[in-house]
Amino acid sequence: MDRERDLVCFSHLRWDFVFQRPNHLMARAARDRRVFYVEEAVDDVEPTLEMKRADGVTIVVPHLPPPLEGLERIAVLRELISDFFATQAIAQPVIWYYTPMSFAWSSHLPAAAVVYDVMDDLGSFRFAPPDLVHLEKVLLARSDIVLTGGRQLYESRRARHANVHLYPSSVDGEHFRTARTDLPEPLDQAPIARPRLGYFGVIDERVDLKLLKQIAERRRDWQIVLVGPVTKIDSADIPQLPNVHALGRKEYRELPAYLRGWDVAIMPFALNDATRHISPTKTPEYLAGGRPVASTPIADVVDPYGRMGLVDIGSGAAGFERAIELALGRDVAELRRRADRFLATNSWDRTWREIDELIERVARRVPAEVQRRRIAVPVAPDAGSTFAADAGGTSTRAFEA
Repeated sequence: MDRERDLVCFSHLRWDFVFQRPNHLMARAARDRRVFYVEEAVDDVEPTLEMKRADGVTIVVPHLPPPLEGLERIAVLRELISDFFATQAIAQPVIWYYTPMSFAWSSHLPAAAVVYDVMDDLGSFRFAPPDLVHLEKVLLARSDIVLTGGRQLYESRRARHANVHLYPSSVDGEHFRTARTDLPEPLDQAPIARPRLGYFGVIDERVDLKLLKQIAERRRDWQIVLVGPVTKIDSADIPQLPNVHALGRKEYRELPAYLRGWDVAIMPFALNDATRHISPTKTPEYLAGGRPVASTPIADVVDPYGRMGLVDIGSGAAGFERAIELALGRDVAELRRRADRFLATNSWDRTWREIDELIERVARRVPAEVQRRRIAVPVAPDAGSTFAADAGGTSTRAFEA
């Protein structure tokens, strides 16, 4: 991409929540250009934009009075982002979307290229706004490039756009390989007995808490360690058992130390609408950390990881218990050799370079041609209700992944 061209990303995820796909890609983009990461609005007295810096990226947070609803809310957000473009001298940037909801108030912005990065099927998530499906259709029509974070997402979008590309979850191998070194044991994990079955990530409706309870009750000798924030569910729903340990949210830099202390890394995902299209980033992260992995049969884990014998797969309480037993019996040295061969070309650096080249090919087009392809966003009839419900900033928590 032209290093003089800015990148403006609209996301449903807070930058400092969980370090995941948007963070990895935007931080790499910011190494040689200006990158602005626009989050969802928060409540405040007056409409304004807050700016802060992290990982080389400028995070932009709209502040809005809670009474603003519907089309009035959209209008104020449009004005804020237009003023921001003017004061920052942003012209013909690459505009990148993680959420179609932002498109309702940013569709008027000039762009050299529009990228829609589908990292989750947000419409299937709990508390998804009713306008999301409609706005995604419009965003797909407006986008020059559509990226997908997994095979299932790719299959569900490739018939809906002429320029769809599959970029599954990559890995910061250098970071997670430190889990194979002599890191100090985290103080809150040190007292927990072995064997330990560990999970890191968001704990929401995608995690099968009933399954975890069944495993904990069937195998009292196993200790289940959960590392991550709880969203969209009641924390009291986490099994309250002596061998289940919920340690809360940790910083990205801390994860290898926790991973190092696990005998098996687990992915106890439920099989529901919210998980049908997921491609868990933690799969290559667990493997880069050198841990055996057990998972429920999520499609993007079964193929390629299960098919290649890198992850043990099991369904239901008995099946998942058996998968964990197989993982516990793994030859770890051999698993690491095979995983390392598979992960050798799977890095966020490489993924960003390839995406960067895709964008540059689009952005080289004559601006007039690009502008002729732009369309206005038709706002759905019930848009007012969506943005009224979103006025308190609740949709951010509804979509954190």
